[in-house]
Amino acid sequence: MEPYLPAFNLRGKPMFRPRYLFLFVFLALATILPHGIAKADQPFQRFLPLLVDLSGWQGGKADGMSMQMSDTSMTTATRDYERSGAKIHAIIMVGQSAEGALAPLQSGMNLQTPEGHMVTTTVRGVPVLKAFNTKDKSGNLMVALDKNAMFNFAYEGLAEEEALALADKFDWKALQAAAQKQ
Repeated sequence: MEPYLPAFNLRGKPMFRPRYLFLFVFLALATILPHGIAKADQPFQRFLPLLVDLSGWQGGKADGMSMQMSDTSMTTATRDYERSGAKIHAIIMVGQSAEGALAPLQSGMNLQTPEGHMVTTTVRGVPVLKAFNTKDKSGNLMVALDKNAMFNFAYEGLAEEEALALADKFDWKALQAAAQKQ
């Protein structure tokens, strides 16, 4: 058996032998390709374009997460917005956690106090739970997109009417359609 001697180029540096070059390229592609493919197939990505820019607001990058386990799955897409101390957190959630969060809406909960309210109503033909804290000028709008899907619009430092007008900038019908895709 002949001892291994590395091949050298004209400058005296070792060269890759063809079989090692092939192995190197194969390993590099095997490392890169699965990540690119997995990233392209993430279910949350269908929601990202629906988290629109809001005029006059600084919107953060829309992001999401999808998780599948043997008996459950969850998909979320979120985007944060800021404007001179006021904040908005928009989230789309699909899965059993959304189903649990929708329970107060399904029960028809209505609560009025001097500090605020929590009211179940229908907006644009869709069941909605509106919560508002008068002292903090903060609240939440939970929109039922499906039995296990919701759009949540949480806000701080805004009057309720302004927050509802901003939540209306999102296309709820498109959110419903995207939530029903499997």
